[in-house]
Amino acid sequence: MSVFLISFLSIYGGVHLYLFLKARSALAPGLAASLALAFFLTAMVVAPIAVRLLDRQGMHLASRYLAYVGYTWMGLVFFFFWLSLCLDVFNLSMKILALLPGSNTGRFAWSGRGSFMFLTLGVIFLGFLSGFSAWRIGLDRVVLQTMKLPSRVDKLTIAQISDVHLGLMVGERRLDRIIRLVRKADPDLLVCTGDLVDAQMDRFNHLAEMLADIRPPLGKFAVMGNHEFYAGIRQSESFLKAAGFVLLRNQEHRLDDLLSIVGVDDPVGRRRYPEKGSANLSETDLVARSDSQTFTILLKHRPTVEKASLGHFDLQLSGHTHGGQIFPFNLVVNHFYPRQNGFYRLGGDSMLHVSRGAGTWGPPMRFFSSPHVTVIELSRIEK
Repeated sequence: MSVFLISFLSIYGGVHLYLFLKARSALAPGLAASLALAFFLTAMVVAPIAVRLLDRQGMHLASRYLAYVGYTWMGLVFFFFWLSLCLDVFNLSMKILALLPGSNTGRFAWSGRGSFMFLTLGVIFLGFLSGFSAWRIGLDRVVLQTMKLPSRVDKLTIAQISDVHLGLMVGERRLDRIIRLVRKADPDLLVCTGDLVDAQMDRFNHLAEMLADIRPPLGKFAVMGNHEFYAGIRQSESFLKAAGFVLLRNQEHRLDDLLSIVGVDDPVGRRRYPEKGSANLSETDLVARSDSQTFTILLKHRPTVEKASLGHFDLQLSGHTHGGQIFPFNLVVNHFYPRQNGFYRLGGDSMLHVSRGAGTWGPPMRFFSSPHVTVIELSRIEK
């Protein structure tokens, strides 16, 4: 059993144990109800694993319905956990202050059936709100200026999609909304910064055909995110190419004197599938080879910045973080990726834009992190 699986079951199981104890304490159910609750919570703990197993066994309809139930439950449990923890901290603070002479703060502590039901209603409200937020995909416009565009070009429009996670839960309806936004932006160039797919893609040919209908003048380019490798490298490569993307796996592509586009694999791919020859060049080697007079775009799934690369690229486009997806999980994400959302100026005249992504992973919810398609308007200024 992998370390990840052990860690997941331990943490997620612990959260469900906390919920079980809270429910027992507040509602005082009988033995039969307690056993039924324990059985349901155990089933929800293993549901994400069961989804993958069912999908691999070809039981696609069962895996899809279980995914909707299991991952929606995951989001609701997350809301309950942090709301309940906040209430626990408040109650503990009131009880500690009540120890002071003359203090009567203990009466403000709130527990029992009333508080549990209030938390439950709050969780349901946040669930509906975050589900609605996840469905409303917007356009995020970024306007940049550069002296590196040739004199014949006043402006280039680049559309970035990231972290769509096509698969069991994200399918044709969401992709259609994303495509309509891309068409509205009318980009000269479309790039995908990873995690376009999130499952075995051998039965989603119609989704590739939908993407293939987008034909910007300068083409479409993509890199592999961690989920492309999880889904299967060959299937992911086939899907991306069928969708019309030029897949850059530790490679550079030059669009004459307009742009230089460098794409690198996610670290998962570099570890699992080491390439030979030029495809094994490091990010620093790749960007160092680009023409310094040409605007260079670095496509990189994770928003990590290599110090040695600074000054060798103009704009890094990344995703991966989802902007935390569900507050306050962004506080955890911030520990690993301090640049997790939006535009950043780096050293050496390099810039970074991190997309929150257009889809969802796990719970079909977003809270304080709405999905978007990024549109970058690159304008020429005189030297």
